[in-house]
Amino acid sequence: MTPSRPFHNIALIGFMGVGKSTVGALVASLLHFDLVDTDKVIEERAGRRVAEIFATEGEAAFRLAESALVRELESSRGKVIATGGGLPMNPTNFSSLQRHAFIVCLWASVDTIYQRVRHQSHRPLLHTADPMARITDLLAQRGPVYRQADLLIGVDFRAPIESARQIVTAFPGGHRSTLSQHGVARAD
Repeated sequence: MTPSRPFHNIALIGFMGVGKSTVGALVASLLHFDLVDTDKVIEERAGRRVAEIFATEGEAAFRLAESALVRELESSRGKVIATGGGLPMNPTNFSSLQRHAFIVCLWASVDTIYQRVRHQSHRPLLHTADPMARITDLLAQRGPVYRQADLLIGVDFRAPIESARQIVTAFPGGHRSTLSQHGVARAD
Protein backbone atom coordinates (compact mmCIF):
# COMPACT_ATOMS: atom_id res chain seq x y z
CA MET A 1 0.00 0.00 0.00
CA THR A 2 1.35 3.42 -0.93
CA PRO A 3 1.35 5.95 1.91
CA SER A 4 -0.91 8.95 1.33
CA ARG A 5 1.57 11.72 2.08
CA PRO A 6 3.76 13.54 -0.47
CA PHE A 7 7.36 12.48 -0.95
CA HIS A 8 10.25 14.61 -2.14
CA ASN A 9 13.03 12.42 -0.79
CA ILE A 10 13.85 8.87 0.24
CA ALA A 11 15.22 8.16 3.72
CA LEU A 12 17.01 4.91 4.48
CA ILE A 13 16.92 3.81 8.10
CA GLY A 14 18.19 0.67 9.79
CA PHE A 15 20.96 -0.67 11.96
CA MET A 16 24.65 -0.06 11.29
CA GLY A 17 26.06 -2.38 8.67
CA VAL A 18 22.80 -3.08 6.80
CA GLY A 19 24.00 -1.18 3.72
CA LYS A 20 22.22 2.17 3.94
CA SER A 21 25.11 4.08 2.35
CA THR A 22 25.75 1.47 -0.35
CA VAL A 23 22.09 1.00 -1.28
CA GLY A 24 21.52 4.75 -0.95
CA ALA A 25 24.22 5.49 -3.52
CA LEU A 26 22.61 3.02 -5.95
CA VAL A 27 19.12 4.47 -5.44
CA ALA A 28 20.47 8.00 -5.90
CA SER A 29 22.13 6.95 -9.14
CA LEU A 30 18.99 5.22 -10.45
CA LEU A 31 16.76 8.22 -9.71
CA HIS A 32 19.33 10.95 -10.43
CA PHE A 33 18.95 12.15 -6.82
CA ASP A 34 21.71 13.41 -4.54
CA LEU A 35 22.94 11.15 -1.75
CA VAL A 36 23.12 12.64 1.74
CA ASP A 37 24.90 10.34 4.18
CA THR A 38 24.10 11.96 7.53
CA ASP A 39 27.14 10.51 9.31
CA LYS A 40 29.48 11.78 6.57
CA VAL A 41 27.92 15.25 6.55
CA ILE A 42 28.31 15.50 10.33
CA GLU A 43 31.92 14.28 10.08
CA GLU A 44 32.70 16.86 7.39
CA ARG A 45 31.16 19.68 9.41
CA ALA A 46 32.89 18.66 12.64
CA GLY A 47 36.21 17.83 11.01
CA ARG A 48 36.26 14.54 12.95
CA ARG A 49 34.99 11.00 12.61
CA VAL A 50 31.82 9.92 14.40
CA ALA A 51 33.87 7.83 16.85
CA GLU A 52 35.91 10.92 17.79
CA ILE A 53 32.76 12.99 18.31
CA PHE A 54 31.38 10.26 20.59
CA ALA A 55 34.69 10.12 22.50
CA THR A 56 35.23 13.86 22.94
CA GLU A 57 31.73 15.34 23.07
CA GLY A 58 29.55 12.32 23.82
CA GLU A 59 26.65 10.67 22.07
CA ALA A 60 24.25 13.48 23.05
CA ALA A 61 26.27 16.05 21.07
CA PHE A 62 26.30 13.77 18.05
CA ARG A 63 22.53 13.26 18.28
CA LEU A 64 22.02 17.05 18.41
CA ALA A 65 24.02 17.39 15.19
CA GLU A 66 21.86 14.68 13.60
CA SER A 67 18.67 16.49 14.60
CA ALA A 68 19.91 19.80 13.20
CA LEU A 69 20.76 18.13 9.89
CA VAL A 70 17.37 16.39 9.67
CA ARG A 71 15.63 19.75 10.16
CA GLU A 72 17.75 21.25 7.34
CA LEU A 73 16.73 18.44 4.99
CA GLU A 74 12.99 19.08 5.44
CA SER A 75 13.05 21.67 2.65
CA SER A 76 15.11 19.46 0.32
CA ARG A 77 13.96 17.71 -2.82
CA GLY A 78 15.52 14.89 -4.77
CA LYS A 79 17.65 13.49 -1.96
CA VAL A 80 18.36 9.96 -0.81
CA ILE A 81 19.14 10.29 2.88
CA ALA A 82 21.21 7.49 4.40
CA THR A 83 20.71 7.99 8.12
CA GLY A 84 22.78 6.88 11.05
CA GLY A 85 21.30 3.85 12.79
CA GLY A 86 20.14 5.78 15.86
CA LEU A 87 18.80 8.87 14.08
CA PRO A 88 15.16 7.71 13.85
CA MET A 89 15.08 6.88 17.56
CA ASN A 90 14.48 10.55 18.28
CA PRO A 91 10.72 10.95 17.65
CA THR A 92 11.25 14.48 16.33
CA ASN A 93 13.72 13.18 13.75
CA PHE A 94 11.37 10.40 12.66
CA SER A 95 8.44 12.84 12.36
CA SER A 96 10.59 15.17 10.31
CA LEU A 97 11.50 12.36 7.92
CA GLN A 98 7.84 11.38 7.63
CA ARG A 99 6.95 14.90 6.47
CA HIS A 100 9.13 14.81 3.38
CA ALA A 101 10.54 11.35 2.74
CA PHE A 102 9.52 7.87 1.72
CA ILE A 103 11.08 5.94 4.61
CA VAL A 104 12.71 2.61 3.85
CA CYS A 105 14.12 0.35 6.54
CA LEU A 106 16.88 -2.04 5.55
CA TRP A 107 16.75 -4.96 7.97
CA ALA A 108 19.29 -7.69 8.68
CA SER A 109 19.70 -10.42 11.27
CA VAL A 110 22.00 -10.02 14.26
CA ASP A 111 24.40 -12.55 12.71
CA THR A 112 24.57 -10.70 9.40
CA ILE A 113 25.14 -7.36 11.11
CA TYR A 114 27.84 -8.81 13.34
CA GLN A 115 29.66 -10.38 10.38
CA ARG A 116 29.59 -7.06 8.52
CA VAL A 117 30.73 -4.78 11.35
CA ARG A 118 32.91 -6.91 13.64
CA HIS A 119 36.20 -5.65 12.20
CA GLN A 120 35.15 -2.01 11.92
CA SER A 121 36.78 -0.03 14.70
CA HIS A 122 34.90 3.18 13.82
CA ARG A 123 31.63 1.88 15.34
CA PRO A 124 31.58 3.51 18.81
CA LEU A 125 28.42 1.75 20.00
CA LEU A 126 30.17 -1.61 19.58
CA HIS A 127 33.20 -0.80 21.73
CA THR A 128 32.10 -3.34 24.31
CA ALA A 129 33.16 -6.74 25.64
CA ASP A 130 30.25 -8.48 23.89
CA PRO A 131 29.37 -6.73 20.60
CA MET A 132 26.91 -9.48 19.61
CA ALA A 133 24.87 -8.88 22.79
CA ARG A 134 25.03 -5.12 22.18
CA ILE A 135 23.71 -5.55 18.63
CA THR A 136 20.91 -7.78 19.94
CA ASP A 137 19.96 -5.24 22.63
CA LEU A 138 20.05 -2.25 20.28
CA LEU A 139 18.00 -4.07 17.63
CA ALA A 140 15.39 -4.94 20.25
CA GLN A 141 15.19 -1.26 21.24
CA ARG A 142 15.17 0.11 17.71
CA GLY A 143 13.06 -2.53 15.98
CA PRO A 144 9.65 -1.02 16.83
CA VAL A 145 10.71 2.33 15.36
CA TYR A 146 12.36 0.78 12.31
CA ARG A 147 9.18 -1.17 11.58
CA GLN A 148 7.24 2.10 11.20
CA ALA A 149 8.97 2.65 7.85
CA ASP A 150 6.91 2.84 4.67
CA LEU A 151 8.86 -0.12 3.26
CA LEU A 152 10.92 -2.81 4.99
CA ILE A 153 13.51 -4.75 3.02
CA GLY A 154 15.38 -7.77 4.37
CA VAL A 155 18.97 -7.60 3.17
CA ASP A 156 20.48 -10.81 4.58
CA PHE A 157 20.41 -12.62 1.22
CA ARG A 158 19.88 -9.72 -1.18
CA ALA A 159 22.45 -7.89 -3.28
CA PRO A 160 22.50 -4.11 -2.81
CA ILE A 161 21.32 -3.51 -6.39
CA GLU A 162 18.27 -5.72 -5.75
CA SER A 163 17.37 -3.64 -2.71
CA ALA A 164 17.92 -0.44 -4.68
CA ARG A 165 15.65 -1.58 -7.50
CA GLN A 166 12.96 -2.59 -5.02
CA ILE A 167 13.10 0.88 -3.44
CA VAL A 168 12.96 2.67 -6.78
CA THR A 169 10.00 0.54 -7.86
CA ALA A 170 8.13 1.21 -4.62
CA PHE A 171 8.95 4.93 -4.43
CA PRO A 172 5.71 6.85 -5.07
CA GLY A 173 7.67 9.81 -6.47
CA GLY A 174 9.65 7.81 -9.05
CA HIS A 175 9.30 8.81 -12.69
CA ARG A 176 8.49 6.09 -15.20
CA SER A 177 11.00 7.37 -17.82
CA THR A 178 13.88 7.35 -15.34
CA LEU A 179 12.95 3.90 -14.08
CA SER A 180 12.70 2.27 -17.50
CA GLN A 181 16.13 3.64 -18.48
CA HIS A 182 17.59 1.54 -15.68
CA GLY A 183 15.64 -1.64 -16.25
CA VAL A 184 13.24 -1.07 -13.38
CA ALA A 185 9.61 -1.97 -14.03
CA ARG A 186 6.93 -0.22 -12.05
CA ALA A 187 3.32 -1.26 -11.59
CA ASP A 188 1.22 1.90 -11.27
